[in-house]
Amino acid sequence: MIETHAHIYDEQFDQDRDVMLERAFSSGIKQIWMPNCDHETIDGMLALEKQYPDICHAMMGIHPCYVKENFEEELALVEEWLERRKFIMIGEIGLDFYWDLTFVAQQEEVFLRQLALAKKYNLPICIHSRNSKDNQHNAILRCIELIKQFGWSDLRGIFHCFSGNLEEAKKVVEINFLLGIGGVATFKNGGMDNVLPHIYLKNIVLETDSPYLAPVPFRGKRNEVSYIELVARRIAEIKQTDFSEVVQQTTKNALSLIA
Repeated sequence: MIETHAHIYDEQFDQDRDVMLERAFSSGIKQIWMPNCDHETIDGMLALEKQYPDICHAMMGIHPCYVKENFEEELALVEEWLERRKFIMIGEIGLDFYWDLTFVAQQEEVFLRQLALAKKYNLPICIHSRNSKDNQHNAILRCIELIKQFGWSDLRGIFHCFSGNLEEAKKVVEINFLLGIGGVATFKNGGMDNVLPHIYLKNIVLETDSPYLAPVPFRGKRNEVSYIELVARRIAEIKQTDFSEVVQQTTKNALSLIA
């Protein structure tokens, strides 16, 4: 299995990170893709990549929740790192309307400028898209609008932690992006049982978003990479197919994205 989104550098793992990762490797995880947030997460992320060079792979980008007044400095640092070395993806980038709408205009500018970096370096992108609490501001649809506005037909990537409805899922697939499916698929009211039956496995990749959004029966606790098996088994159950088929196809999807 390929874990396409995990913050394994997070301080929640400081006491048992190596043990946690050994559990992941024992469960069949072959790769872990690590999204960046801002300048403060780079060192820890790259240290893990150095420690596990064939397994842990770093992304580079600015998380929308970290887009503040100093976004120009953060963008300059992202560009500097992309010039310096290879990264697996640009990410995680996107729009977050959930906590605060103060910097929406800046989030959109930063998103578009990172799309330009994806084009410059021919890299896929990892999208964070979270709607406002009242659902009056739809981050998924706005990201799609900006992608279309950008107009690069070869742009590809993942809408990470997808928790939208079927209409939104179809729009993501239409622009040749993959749906990152994680613990939400196991939630009773997560909504994925209304989406996944109508989406082909070829349009899905697996993720945990560790240490966040732990699947049932660990919901509310710290998430970890080995729990991705629970996600894959739930997808197999919803789609009425074999667990092995879910693993095989989602792994193929992830590898094709970065080929």
